[in-house]
Amino acid sequence: MTPYLAAEDLSMFGHDPWWLVVVKAVFCFAFLMVTVLFSIVWERKVVAWMQLRIGPNRHGPWGMLQSLADGVKLMLKEDVIVKRADKVVYVLAPIVAAIPAFMAIAVIPFGPADNEVSIFGQRTTMQLTDLPIAMLYILAVASVGIYGIVLAGWSSGSTYPLLGGLRSCAQMISYEIAMGAAFASVFLYSGSMSTSTIVEQQQDRWYIVLLPVSFLIYIVTMIGETNRAPFDMPESEGDLVGGFNTEYSSIKFALFMLAEYVNMVTVSAVSTTLFLGGWRAPWPISSFWEGANHGWWPMLWFVVKVQLLLFFFIWLRGTLPRVRYDQLMKLGWKVLIPVSVVWLMLVATVRVLRNEHYGFSDIALYVGGGVLVLLLLSFVADIFRDKQGQETPAEPAAFDPMAGGFPVPPLPGQELPPVPRRRPRRERELIVSGGSDTASDGTVTGSRDGKEGSDG
Repeated sequence: MTPYLAAEDLSMFGHDPWWLVVVKAVFCFAFLMVTVLFSIVWERKVVAWMQLRIGPNRHGPWGMLQSLADGVKLMLKEDVIVKRADKVVYVLAPIVAAIPAFMAIAVIPFGPADNEVSIFGQRTTMQLTDLPIAMLYILAVASVGIYGIVLAGWSSGSTYPLLGGLRSCAQMISYEIAMGAAFASVFLYSGSMSTSTIVEQQQDRWYIVLLPVSFLIYIVTMIGETNRAPFDMPESEGDLVGGFNTEYSSIKFALFMLAEYVNMVTVSAVSTTLFLGGWRAPWPISSFWEGANHGWWPMLWFVVKVQLLLFFFIWLRGTLPRVRYDQLMKLGWKVLIPVSVVWLMLVATVRVLRNEHYGFSDIALYVGGGVLVLLLLSFVADIFRDKQGQETPAEPAAFDPMAGGFPVPPLPGQELPPVPRRRPRRERELIVSGGSDTASDGTVTGSRDGKEGSDG
């Protein structure tokens, strides 16, 4: 497949003067911070609109400075460190969670990979840097951030934060496998792991059209990776009282909140780069305006796409309830991973057939036949499984909830023994409201008197 790999031309990167590199780095940091401040206000406004509430309206015009006021409030609150905490790890955990969230934006292209724009008289690319393995860099950086959450739960010296940290670790393992398979489908089609090259390969058709299953899988996994509703299990207030950050306050708690929203912006930017054409203008605009993908305009299309994905995050939070933890893990291991692996095999098959110069009809015939065979085998296996279950019904296993010395719930297939109930010593009297001359009172009294007369 070597002749069909995309030609990676990264010669435009690495030649900027040091001051321009600093300017680009400051811009990336400022872009994330401003987007986070806007996203927090936007989320509270949108959720309030969905729930028929007013939302923030005190700080600034239309409440637009609410997130800035929240940040100042968090920094001025008392910084408490619990006595049983491992103080070094306890302080470093928020930093470990926040710093990797900012690092992935370095390889995200805001515009074409050539000298399209001029900054202080210096022609440069609209991207800080790029790598031949830029997507592997993003995966590695995203994986490091989870250690901050795990260490925060462990170092707090409390039970509920520890459970939240372990939940987050299991959630990351479950969803990063499917995320990697979704990325691999894009690598197969683009022939590159460079972010700028992936965007260039979407000149004719965006990958959301060619790889819709990969896009849907990545959308689900990026929600799980960012611990957002309905997958916000690590900080579930209902059963973990805040999760891994229960014992945190002041600026350290603000760093965890900042890391969550920066990760939202980062995964939205990655999704835009991989599946939504990156900085390219949408189809109706690019068809009649040649300059839409030149100059500073690509940055506008990129920001609009990122904001639409952020709105999708907010819409999910205001619409769907939190799922149970077993449902979360079942979705990751039993649905997303098998679907992503099968889809990756289909994409690889199509690419091999294309490289062998097979026609579209032949490829559709082979791939469709393979899918039908898999569905037929699955259907036959389900039929035999149902027949076997009907022929030999399993008896419920005996279960003693106090066998280990403390009460435990029954496992699947086990039933609790019936609870013996004592017969009442005397019949309960039916008490109704109203006077003694009502029809209901007379009926009840008469029946009770008749029963007592017959007993006598």
